[in-house]
Amino acid sequence: MNKIRKAVFPVAGLGSRFLPATKAQPKEMLPIVDKPLIQYAVEEAVAAGITEMIFITGRNKRAIEDHFDTAYELEAELEAANKQALLELVRGVIPKNVTCIYIRQSAPLGLGHAVLCARPVVGNEPFAVLLADDFMDTRPGTAPVLAQMTEVYGYENCSLLAVQDVPRENTRQYGIVRAESYRSNLELVSSIVEKPLPEEAPSTLAVVGRYVLSGAIFEHLENLGAGSGGEIQLTDGIAALMRAERVLAYRYEGQRYDCGSKLGYLQAMAAMGLKHPETAAGFRSFLAQLAKENGHGGT
Repeated sequence: MNKIRKAVFPVAGLGSRFLPATKAQPKEMLPIVDKPLIQYAVEEAVAAGITEMIFITGRNKRAIEDHFDTAYELEAELEAANKQALLELVRGVIPKNVTCIYIRQSAPLGLGHAVLCARPVVGNEPFAVLLADDFMDTRPGTAPVLAQMTEVYGYENCSLLAVQDVPRENTRQYGIVRAESYRSNLELVSSIVEKPLPEEAPSTLAVVGRYVLSGAIFEHLENLGAGSGGEIQLTDGIAALMRAERVLAYRYEGQRYDCGSKLGYLQAMAAMGLKHPETAAGFRSFLAQLAKENGHGGT
C-alpha cells in the first residue's frame, strides 16, 4: 500500500466572484479570522501526514509563494522587539519537514489541466487534491477531512472523492455522482457527470473539494479533450479512471463552507470567529446584540 505523501493545490483561478478584492491578491489568501484560506488547507494536508505540497499557480499568485517562504525582515523585526509569540507564529506557517513546490499553469484550461500540471512531480504515486476555497471544519476530537480520507485509503487502496448531498437546484455547480451502498460512510461510484442540470442529475450527491486519486488519473487526463465549459475537467478524468479502477465516494465528518461564494465565506468567518480563543466571547456577544437589534427593527 502506498502512503499518500503529496498534495496538489490548484490555486491558479481568477477569483472573479470576489472582485475587486481579488484584483491584486489571490482569493486563496483571503483570511478566515487571522489565517488565509490556503494555510488552512495546507494545515489539513500536514495533519494527514503529507510532506510535499504542490501548488499549481498562475499570474498574480506570488503572494501564496511568499506566504510559505521565510520572511527574514519580518522575523528580524519581531525578534528585535522580543515578540516571541508572534515570531513563532510566523515561523510555524509551514513545518520544517514539509517541501513546497510551485508549478505555473500557463492558461486557465480547467481543474483537470491544473491537476495534470502536477504529473512531473507526482509521477505514478497516489496523491491528494485540495481546493482551498472549500473550507472544511471539524469538531474537536474529529480528524480533519483529508486525514479521514487518507485513513480510508490505507485499507481501501483506491481513489476517494469527498461527497455531500446538495439541494437538487444546485447540481449545476458540482460534479454529481451516482453511487451504490458499500459500507459505512462509503459508496461505490458507478457514474459521475460535471455540472448537470437539476432535471438531468443522476443524484444529489456532489463531489466537493477533497480527493485522493490514483496516479493512473494522469494518463486519462492527458488523453481527454475539452469538456464542460471548453475546459479539461477532472470529473471526466475520474469517469475514465472508473473504467479501469474502482472509485469510492466518502461522506466525510465535518462542515464544509463554500468560500468561493460571498455567503459561504461569511459563514466560515462567523463559524471560526466563534471558535477563535481571542474573538469567541466578544464575537458571540456582538452577534447576540446584533440579533436583538435586528429583531426590534434596528440596523
